[in-house]
Amino acid sequence: MKSPKLELRFYKISDAARVFKLVTNPRFKYFNASAKTVQDEINWIKTNVAKRKNNLEWNFAILRSREIVGGIGIKINQQRPYIGEIGYFVGEEYWSQGIATQAVKLVEKIGFTKLKLSRIEILMRPENKASEKVARKNGYKKEGLLKRVIKDRENKFHNSYLYAKVL
Repeated sequence: MKSPKLELRFYKISDAARVFKLVTNPRFKYFNASAKTVQDEINWIKTNVAKRKNNLEWNFAILRSREIVGGIGIKINQQRPYIGEIGYFVGEEYWSQGIATQAVKLVEKIGFTKLKLSRIEILMRPENKASEKVARKNGYKKEGLLKRVIKDRENKFHNSYLYAKVL
């Protein structure tokens, strides 16, 4: 059975409580959300219009059957604005359903067509096998291991695999 089609849309203030619930799941081992309260999430959502206007970040809610099931975005490298980095999360009840894989396909299309990127990167901790699978399924190639580039919730540094797709 095929899963329902996904949509991406810009975040709305009314999404804050749902997004906060998803990103503060204590079982998220690899996603480092900075929001400590729903108000923090509202404040973050409010910054997104300016981030898009200044071509810093393009953040989207991932919707399935009109319900937010995760989030995805592209950060633009400010020294090399033709490079973007995709980051994403999916709520625990939606893990292993192909949602991140589909969402990466959708946001990648935006990155390469609308944003005119020539390279898109995905970084993940080596133990995050699910994210590595998403990258591979979308045709990203492993370029190497970066030492101590990801900081977790406890401010500890971790290594990261670098996957990339180049036009």
